[in-house]
Amino acid sequence: MTTAVAAPFRFFSLQVVRTRRLGPSLVRVTFAGADLVAFHSDGRDQSLSLFLPQPGQAEPVVPVELDDGWWQAWRELPDDVRAVMRSYTLRDLRRDAYGRTTEIDIDFVLHGVEPGAAAPAGPASRWASRAAAGDRVLLLGPAIADNRAIRFRPPEDTDLVVVWGDETAVPAVSAIVESLPAGTRARVWLEVHDAGDIQDLVTEADAEITWLVREENHVESSPMALRAIRCAQLPPAGHPYVWIAGESGCVKELRRHFVGERGIDRRRVTFVGYWRRGLSEEQLRESE
Repeated sequence: MTTAVAAPFRFFSLQVVRTRRLGPSLVRVTFAGADLVAFHSDGRDQSLSLFLPQPGQAEPVVPVELDDGWWQAWRELPDDVRAVMRSYTLRDLRRDAYGRTTEIDIDFVLHGVEPGAAAPAGPASRWASRAAAGDRVLLLGPAIADNRAIRFRPPEDTDLVVVWGDETAVPAVSAIVESLPAGTRARVWLEVHDAGDIQDLVTEADAEITWLVREENHVESSPMALRAIRCAQLPPAGHPYVWIAGESGCVKELRRHFVGERGIDRRRVTFVGYWRRGLSEEQLRESE
């Protein structure tokens, strides 16, 4: 396959090398491939576009040329041919002795794959639940380390980092927390569906990490997050920085809380809607 280049992003032809179940709702898939020598990222919430094959295909089908007409050409492919595209964040990468990327990890949330699930699994969940070594995918990712798909950018004068994410943001939040240097004060909330999805995060920062489990509380994410954060006493700070990501409706409510109720400068609040309740990624893109 010919790989097209468009700085600062390009296609990477990859294959699965191993998978590891992290909990009832999470699986980590590790990818490798010769193309990764050109993969560069310094971001801890690096966004990626992953293209998966349709059932029966050996590899995903996308237009080869990554140019101005690429998106429309991809959309015009037949539904049963066009590669499934989903947005993810980079969980981790590994480099060789020369600084070249050799492997990347992407964590997948599994929805609807368990027997008797209330809603059927989407194509990405189905693929991730069955992924095996040798499976081929295509990644649209960064060829330049500092790129526009990195959102976590605390100002230099930040004296408190505040983070919230639901299960779709667990990879990004985990990477952010692990990267915080010693002396950084941080208050972190992570929401997951099942207690088995809680992970041990290691950080040099002075970080208080709270895991919220929805299954135990039988509530939707937004009221649960708002209740926990509204009741929280944040450490005194003159220049806090807030990063929130997950379900769009919840993200908006939390942003209103931090800006309107806590008086944090809106320019110091980064908010990212990874998904919207009731909409597939295709429907979400069409609504934007």
